[in-house]
Amino acid sequence: MQLFYHPDLLVSDTDVSFGKEESRHLFKVLRKKRGDEIHITNGNGLLVTAELNEVSPKQCYGQILTSEEQSPLPYSLHMAVAPTKLNDRFEWFLEKATEIGITEITPIYCEHSERKTIKPERYEKILLSAMKQSLRTFLPKLNEAVSFSTFLQQQKHSECKRFLAHCEPGTKHLLKTLVQPNDSVVIAIGPEGDFSSEEIAMAAQENFQFIDLGTYRLRTETAAIAACHSVAMINQ
Repeated sequence: MQLFYHPDLLVSDTDVSFGKEESRHLFKVLRKKRGDEIHITNGNGLLVTAELNEVSPKQCYGQILTSEEQSPLPYSLHMAVAPTKLNDRFEWFLEKATEIGITEITPIYCEHSERKTIKPERYEKILLSAMKQSLRTFLPKLNEAVSFSTFLQQQKHSECKRFLAHCEPGTKHLLKTLVQPNDSVVIAIGPEGDFSSEEIAMAAQENFQFIDLGTYRLRTETAAIAACHSVAMINQ
């Protein structure tokens, strides 16, 4: 099954048309033709099956045969992750986290961050591609990049369980011992140079619990994926 994206699709719609870019992909790359059935999502849980009535490189048009509103993840996972020095590593995290299951992502700039600029438009395309590839119907929300201190303020009144992974000595707990199925969770992962001592202290003041992701030191993107996978497995 191939999944296509149409952000304006509604459950009440009876037909669907695609713009030039998606139409060109359907016509020239996938060689779709009149009468073919395709599956489409709006990224907000709607999954429809449509039959193509017109196929051209400029516009594809189809009649909707079935519509189904799918259930979201049984849990909420918001990852706040510092962009890595090598951008492709952060992009890899975005892709794999979407495949595993995540609801929200906030890039955070920390005291030891080596990357202080991102390309949100490119990140959005990666999330979209990963959603389609993994046949998910919910597109993760990508928030504006903010400083770590701003992020902590944003979470001040959150009812989510809040966790932070760091490499400094101190009391930490395994994530699997703190998270229960259906929990709403926020997890912060720092840059290659780790969170600073001041940032760790700030997080403690905001009731973040410190977590251990294993015996060995992990790269930023690996730690983030390990955390995503742990939460997903708890909810299996």
